[in-house]
Amino acid sequence: MTSEPSRPANPRIAPIWRWLIVLVTLGLLATWLVFTPSGLFGKAGAVGYAVCHRIETRSFKIGNIQFPLCARCTGQYLGAMTGLVFQAILGSRRSGSPPKRVIAVLIILAGLYGIDGVNSYFHLPPLLEAFPGLPSLYEPNNTLRLLTGTGMGLVIAVALFPAFTSTIYRELDPKPAIPGIRSLIGMAAIALAVSALTLTHSIWFLYPLALVSTAGVLVLLLMVYTMVLLMIFRLENRYDRIIQAFFPMLAAFAVALLQIGIFDAGRYLLTGTWGEFPF
Repeated sequence: MTSEPSRPANPRIAPIWRWLIVLVTLGLLATWLVFTPSGLFGKAGAVGYAVCHRIETRSFKIGNIQFPLCARCTGQYLGAMTGLVFQAILGSRRSGSPPKRVIAVLIILAGLYGIDGVNSYFHLPPLLEAFPGLPSLYEPNNTLRLLTGTGMGLVIAVALFPAFTSTIYRELDPKPAIPGIRSLIGMAAIALAVSALTLTHSIWFLYPLALVSTAGVLVLLLMVYTMVLLMIFRLENRYDRIIQAFFPMLAAFAVALLQIGIFDAGRYLLTGTWGEFPF
């Protein structure tokens, strides 16, 4: 019985495809920049507009400027970004699944996210007007949305990180990126501390946190589409360093940008506004 031959590392992409990827990406980026609101926060808001309802009363503000994402999504993407960085520091090539006790805690965090989300949904004004006696568990608030969102962000990060590394790298570390409860608690404590800075009302924290949470949308989409493209073109497990996957990742960024652009255009055509979704 013959073994399957190993795939060569760092496959070269033909120059014509490299140029095509660059030109398509630049074209999509230029088009999106032209047709979205002006200013850094305008562009960040356009990213959030593609994935978040952006209801004003359920979002944090910097003075009169609304966060690009609602409180729940802000926590979710801050938690995901913190979780990804934490795991990368522990071991950038770790690809093992976390132990069952860690998975159990993550399931609880996902459950709390779902419960708070459903409870908040029941407090939407149109529902309360249509069903005055609609029951709910408790009065929702942005702090709870932020915290449960952060927990869900950690769930996403713990699921996505080993999947991404096991798709990119040729040589992997089979250890779990989160090997136990202590690592999970440490990661959660850092993520909660980062997210809690949004409650300080300090512009020194609010501006960068708003932008980092928005960048989290792009980072997660980039990672997912990188994995998808590598598997489609049978280029997985070919790279010794992540920079060697630059062009596949650039193509993934183009796909992510295309998705955001399509969602932005569709929502704008439907609502006629860059503001909150008119429930």
